[in-house]
This record gives sequence, C-alpha cells and structure tokens, in this order.
Amino acid sequence: MTFNVLAVDDRENIRAFIHDALTSSGLDVDVASDGQEALKLLGKHPYHLMITDLKMPKMDGMALLKESQKRYPHMPIIVLTAHGTIQNAVEAMKLGAVDYLTKPLESPAALRDVVRSHLPRMGIAQIPSDGPDMIATDKAMTPVLNMLDKVAPTDATVLLTGQSGTGKEVAAARIHQQSNRKNQPFVAVNCAAILGTLMESEMFGHEKGAFTGAHEQKQGRFEMAHLGTLFLDEVGELPMELQAKLLRVLQEQHFERVGGSSSIRVDVRIVAATNRDLPLEIDAGRFREDLYHRLSVFPIHLPPLKDRAADILPLADFFLARISQKQNRPLHLTDDARATLAAYHWPGNIRELSNAIERAAIMCSPPAITAADLSFATPPPTHNATAADGSGTSLKEMEKEAILKALAKADGHRKNAAASLGISLRSLYNKLKEYGIE
Repeated sequence: MTFNVLAVDDRENIRAFIHDALTSSGLDVDVASDGQEALKLLGKHPYHLMITDLKMPKMDGMALLKESQKRYPHMPIIVLTAHGTIQNAVEAMKLGAVDYLTKPLESPAALRDVVRSHLPRMGIAQIPSDGPDMIATDKAMTPVLNMLDKVAPTDATVLLTGQSGTGKEVAAARIHQQSNRKNQPFVAVNCAAILGTLMESEMFGHEKGAFTGAHEQKQGRFEMAHLGTLFLDEVGELPMELQAKLLRVLQEQHFERVGGSSSIRVDVRIVAATNRDLPLEIDAGRFREDLYHRLSVFPIHLPPLKDRAADILPLADFFLARISQKQNRPLHLTDDARATLAAYHWPGNIRELSNAIERAAIMCSPPAITAADLSFATPPPTHNATAADGSGTSLKEMEKEAILKALAKADGHRKNAAASLGISLRSLYNKLKEYGIE
C-alpha cells in the first residue's frame, strides 16, 4: 500500500527537497508548480495529504486551500510560509489547514515528523517513526508498558481504554512497531469523526456506482490494513448496525464492499480504543456485548496525566523541543512555568499539555516561556462550586465561557476550537449540547 502526497511550490529546489525527503520514507510524492496545476492533479489522483506554498503565480496557496477544502474536505493540508509571515499561516489554518512549516525548510527529518503527525488524521500512519519512544517514566506507567510489550509480538486483539488525550494512539503505534507486522500498514480510523452514513464505506470500501457520488471503486480501511494493524479509535461511538457488521468481519475475516458481491478476505490485527465505559454502554443497550468480548481479548487501561505526574515535565520538554525545531528558535521553560505545569490538573491530559505548550510558544518573548505565557482550557478545581475569587461564578459557567471564547477565536471552526481547548471534537459537541450553545 503506497500513500500519496502532493507538494506544491513555484520553486524547483523546494519541490525537489520535499520529494526527496518523503520518497525516502516510502511515500509516493507528486509535485506541482502552482495552484492550477495542483487542482488538475487532484482531479486525476487521490492524495492522502497536500503540502502547498502560499505565494505562487497563477493561483496562490490560499486560493488552492479554499478550493481543495470544498472538493476534498478530508485531505489534510500543510502550508509553507516564509519567516516573518506567520500571520498568513494563521489565516490559512483558520480556513482549514492542519499545520504550517516555515521556509527555508530545516531538515528532511523535521519535514517527515510534521507529515507523519498528520497522516493519521486520514487513518494512515505508514512512515517509519524516527522519533522518540513513548515518554513514560512515572511508575504508574510501568505495568502499562509491560503489558504493551508482552502483547505486541502476538496477534491478540487489544482494547485500550482511558480518558481522551491519554495517548491511546501512541500506545497502538507502539504495539504495531514491536509486532511481526511492523513493516506492513498501520491504518487508523476515528470512529467518532466519520458520519454514520459514510462509516460503512470508510471501513469496507465501495464499488463504483454503489451510491450517489461513488464515481470510482474505493478501498476501505480493512483492505488498506491487510497484513498490518487496524486501529479503531473511539470504537464506542460506532452505531449499533455497524457494530454487527464489524463483529462479522472480525469473526470471519472477510467482507464485501458496499454495492459489491465479491468476498474480500483480509488478514488484519485489531487494536481498538475508547474513552467510554463499555460495560455501562452494554447495560444501556448502546454497545453489543459479543463485540465487546471480541475486542477485549487483552484490555489495557491508560491512566490520566494527573495520575502520572512524573511524566508532565518530560512531556512538556519533548513538545517544546519539537516546537523549537519547527520554528527554528531556541525556547525553554522557566522555573515558574515548570512549577505551574506540574501543579495543573490536566483534564485534557497529554493532548491539552501539547496544546498549552504550543500556545505558550506563540505568546512568549523568546527564548523564555514563563508562567504568565501559559493558559489552560479549564481553571484549576476549587473546594466548592464557585470561583476561588468568591465571585460566585460556577466552574460550569467558567467552562462555558472558555468554550465560547475558543469558538470566537476560531471563527466558529469547531475542530480548531476543540484543539485549542485540548479536548476531542466529540467532547466539544457534547459540551455544546450540554450548555445549549448553537
């Protein structure tokens, strides 16, 4: 299985740099010199990710971004921008870009790291990792690491449980990387991020003409993962009718594409993850008990970040080092910043920590990040339901206000707002419903 990237830049040396850096990691890379040429290629071939410069002749990167978002809304787009024009990248991210890189590009490894971090959003993570292993020094993680390493060489189905943002996808990748399937595809699908009506096609593929808009045959995630590992993230969000079909495939190891009649046999190792209490979901009639037992052959629970306090600062240093490399400027945490990070309760777990470090890197006066540069999605807990200043404002009201501010800052873009809050998109939707926010 080859994964395709489109690189768009009017400078030949930049196109060559991206092409060589990514093809050496096993990706198939096409190049275009402007937005018009890129749109022609996008119309002919499916791409898993696009990297585009913002300033180009004929059609610039911003126009290309807008048009690509309309035609290919699920394709992640990374933009290139020169030093001193970061505001352009910020505008591009408001329009839907997932990340940005500053030119001149620092190194092939840095480029691969950014590309690798966004391929899983399409459900694909095939590039060999040359980054660090799981950061897990706290004693609470010792039994977790032991279980991951023991189950990895087997083909046993694994169920990872824990709160959102605790690193379940990283754990799944560790299992794959230490398995006998490590040289085969690692394919991820977020069961909460795809509409229920499209989920069957995403999982099992479809034939040309199977439904309106099915202009060509499409492989599903099971086919993509043949001989490798399929990671079913947020499996507790699957609708009941699809749970039955998934159970059948897990039992029989074959399926038919939507609109097809030919049986397709696959050899796939399953790793699933959920932040839900599946036994409670079973009692409530929202999850099949037989599917739960099929998935939970080897259950592993990942503790929340607040219960692995010794990992907070090492993780913060890792995220900061990555940002420093990305922005090509040295950054460090002052003692008061480190104390603030260690004292915070991290309701959004590792994802919230990563977002907090990135925000602080933007707000700070380099090279020092101080406590004043840090902002958090939710206030620290108090001993009662009111704010610590005695204002009478409840924590729920403060949480609602934080959500409204995040939505306003993201111009109503819920995906970006959820990222800035350090919570999953599903969690944000639940909060919007809870607080009656339209």
